Amino acid sequence: MSVLVLGVNHRSAPIEVLERLALDDASAAKLVHGLITSDVVREAVVLSTCNRTEVYAVAERFHGAHGALHDTLCDISGLDRVELDGHLYSFHDDAAVEHACAVAAGLESLVVGESEILGQVRHAVDVARAESAVRSTLELLFRRAIAAGKRARTETGIARGTASISHAAVELAADHLGGLSGCRVAVVGAGTMGEQIAVALADADVDSITVVNRSRHRADSLAARIGGSASGLDGLIDALADADVVLTCTGAPSTLIDRAMVSAAGQRQRLFIDVSVPRDIANDVADDDASTVIDLGDLDRWAAAGRDRRLGEVDAVRAIVAEEADRFSRERIAMQATPLITSLRRRVEDVRDAEWERHAARLADFDEAQLDAVRSLVNGVVNKVLHEPSVRLRADAGTPRGERNAAAVADLFDLE
Repeated sequence: MSVLVLGVNHRSAPIEVLERLALDDASAAKLVHGLITSDVVREAVVLSTCNRTEVYAVAERFHGAHGALHDTLCDISGLDRVELDGHLYSFHDDAAVEHACAVAAGLESLVVGESEILGQVRHAVDVARAESAVRSTLELLFRRAIAAGKRARTETGIARGTASISHAAVELAADHLGGLSGCRVAVVGAGTMGEQIAVALADADVDSITVVNRSRHRADSLAARIGGSASGLDGLIDALADADVVLTCTGAPSTLIDRAMVSAAGQRQRLFIDVSVPRDIANDVADDDASTVIDLGDLDRWAAAGRDRRLGEVDAVRAIVAEEADRFSRERIAMQATPLITSLRRRVEDVRDAEWERHAARLADFDEAQLDAVRSLVNGVVNKVLHEPSVRLRADAGTPRGERNAAAVADLFDLE
């Protein structure tokens, strides 16, 4: 069975396409459930972040699975095949594995080496697991991808400096304004990204921070942590009226701030930085002479300098990616021997249990300590006898020798 990935990211598609493909957890769960109930996809995981949407799948039939993933992305985006194909990329088998490892290692991120992606990958797998969409192959794939991400950050300097979108957004605001000292800032959204932005702002000597969120409780909690004030969305216009800088990161399905709202907040120079996909800030806000709007596309261009500073670490990270991808391949081959090894162990344990039952009367006078000693002895013999054949079956899996050995074991022990 092939491993397959189809997707778009900030390099392949403009934000107008990315926001059409943005998925929340419920939508991602529905998507993977639909895929695995088809007859062409065995496993599936959807990774949807602010700068990518990717579908990973294990295909029962390669071309059928590729077509199913392609059609699914067309349906989500509302784009036809020709429109979407100009932005879509796909990888299969070894290339798909290397891509997954590179994504988790931060090589494919808008801010190269950023730390948030590792948690996003874990979360995407958890969502798919809840739908029973992750089995042995994707479990192994993402175990190796997460290992690549961890190693990249501990064994190289890829994450040194500005290594998150949230910190990049704050640094871009400071760069644009010549510093944030004395600025009044509104953070719209109190999720993970909003929390990281607010914490970064708290260290930037701003005059005040107002956290605006749909859930007032989350806004209050975050504001208390950073020494700011809080508001629900019903206070958004008031928050805008008092803000020099507005950073938005809600993940809402449609825009929250338009030109009419900005006008209602009163005329003043404002910098808007929108790191949400879909976008929180409507296009017409940029038509307001007093407003400057920066989105993820602008942030990508600004972050290019940071990518250049970390280019020296990329080769080291790519070596880690290659190692973990190779380890996936070796472990996946070894997995081919697992059903046979399981059957062999079950057959030997059945013999053990039958012999234990046959000699039960002779053991009747043994106390519990003596019985435990006998059990330990017998189990130790079973494990030692099975150990070397199991190791060799795994090591030789996928080779002619492995096939001969597997056939011999199955025949000698009458295994199905």
